[in-house]
Amino acid sequence: MITTTDLTKVYRTKDREVTALDGVNLHVREGEVYGVVGQSGAGKSSLIRCVNLLERPTSGTVTVAGQDLTALAGRGPRPSAALRAARSRIGMVFQHFNLLSSRTVQGNVELPLEILGVSRAARRRKALDLLDVVGLADRARAYPAQLSGGQKQRVGIARALAGDPKVLLSDEATSALDPETTGSVLQLLRDLNRQLGLTVLLITHEMDVVKSVCDSAALMRGGRVVESGTVPKLLATPGSELAATLFPVGGEPTAADGTVVDVTFQGEATGQPVVSQLARTYNIDISILGAAMDTVGGRQTGRLRIALPGDYADNVVPVGFLREQGLTVDVVTAPGADRAGAAPRREGVR
Repeated sequence: MITTTDLTKVYRTKDREVTALDGVNLHVREGEVYGVVGQSGAGKSSLIRCVNLLERPTSGTVTVAGQDLTALAGRGPRPSAALRAARSRIGMVFQHFNLLSSRTVQGNVELPLEILGVSRAARRRKALDLLDVVGLADRARAYPAQLSGGQKQRVGIARALAGDPKVLLSDEATSALDPETTGSVLQLLRDLNRQLGLTVLLITHEMDVVKSVCDSAALMRGGRVVESGTVPKLLATPGSELAATLFPVGGEPTAADGTVVDVTFQGEATGQPVVSQLARTYNIDISILGAAMDTVGGRQTGRLRIALPGDYADNVVPVGFLREQGLTVDVVTAPGADRAGAAPRREGVR
């Protein structure tokens, strides 16, 4: 549904150039919720603004619903009629709501329909229907100043849906909200994704957003996508930065801990007594250094940091036992092994 190919955005001033996007390749499948995460300055907001061409890419292509938007842009400063038509099928939700204070809630939702030339009666019906969808039917005549932050964002979502988009872009839509309100807005986005078949691209710096609603995710750094995939696949990938950040288990290992591994459980495996089975089978003492458990996409997921006594060579078989149970095992520290546990280290070799 959304594909960027070698997408580059360079901001130029008199004194310098800043590369915000450096060859970004991203693919968002139809009907999924896709989260892009990263620290401030990673290029996330530039990416989402290039997806609907609010910012024109320096090079590369953006394709939405099979249409190359970069080919529609034209050469002048104003968007072409074809690009304006394509944009009307892409909804956008902003961090700071961007509501007009002089208009009522209903008037804000009607605004894009007014721009599209929809009749007054049709605008009114559509706006009231959308306000009902987002749970604000009783606030149609209120003004933005009379709403809470969560209610303002729901108005913003209703306005974004006015043009019946197939794609919804969300730029840090929950970062200005408290945790409880964030949860309700995210649930609304997930419900809309399922009920309307919307493809949702979320820009966020909050890992809880990815855990709550995202089917897939990408990590950006320095204008590049450094890691991407479905959330279950990322959690099952040894050494995944996103997996480690989604489920920080704590328990910093020490030299005395021996072989320390992070074990990831998903689905039915979370209820299995794997650690006790391991201890009984191999007659070893296992120390639990840290743990995290949560629900990701409706599926129970957990990570456990454990210490096995001895060097890596002493624990090849126990580690293999864990992997045979269908668990992801990431070796954190072990004398004689690299981090992925793929091969023993040799003294003096990097």
